[in-house]
Amino acid sequence: MNTWGRVQKRTFDILFALLGLFLTGWIILIAFVIASIETKSFGLFIQNRVGRDGKLFNVLKIKTMREIEGIEHTHTSSGDPRITKSGKFFRDSKIDELPQFFNVLFGSMSFVGPRPDVEGYADRLEGEDKIIVSIRPGITGPASIKYKNEEQILEKQSNPKEYNDRVIWRDKVYINKEYVKSWTFQKDILYIIQTVTGKNLIGA
Repeated sequence: MNTWGRVQKRTFDILFALLGLFLTGWIILIAFVIASIETKSFGLFIQNRVGRDGKLFNVLKIKTMREIEGIEHTHTSSGDPRITKSGKFFRDSKIDELPQFFNVLFGSMSFVGPRPDVEGYADRLEGEDKIIVSIRPGITGPASIKYKNEEQILEKQSNPKEYNDRVIWRDKVYINKEYVKSWTFQKDILYIIQTVTGKNLIGA
C-alpha cells in the first residue's frame, strides 16, 4: 500500500467513524446499559489486541459474556455458557462490534483489514506473513467475511483451539496476506458493502 492509499484509507476511516458514531451512538449506549445489568459489571469489554507493527492496543466491544469460574479460554463457540441472553443477540447482530468505531476514529483500527488477534498469533508471524501487521487491523475484511460463522464451526470440533490454530488461523493468514498485497480502496468499499448486505461481491 503506497502513501496515497494510506491517506485514502485513513481519511475514509475518520469520516465514516464519525458518521457511524453519530448514527449508532444511541444503540451503543443502550447496549452498554443492558450489558452492564446482565453481566453485573462494566458493560464494555476491553482487551489487549495486536495492532499495526505488532503494537498492542485496547479493542472495545459491548460485553456479551459473564465470568464463570473455571472457564478462561479465549476461543468462543456459539454454545459457550458464558454468553448472556442479550450477548447472543448483540453478537448475532454485530452490535457488540459498534464501539470499535472509537478504535477506528482514534487510529488503532480501520474499517477493513485483518481482525486484531490476542497475543500469541499475529505477533508471532514470520517472514512474508509479517506484511499482515504492516496495516491497521479492521472491523471487517475478507477473512472475517469467510469465517463469519466461526463460532458455529468451532462448536462442532472436538478440540476448538487445535482446529483454530491448525486450520482457520492458517487460512486467515493466507487470506489477509493476499488482501494487503492486492489492496485497493475500491475493494475496501466492496468488503464493507458485502459485510452489511451479505452478498458476495468480490468472491471473498
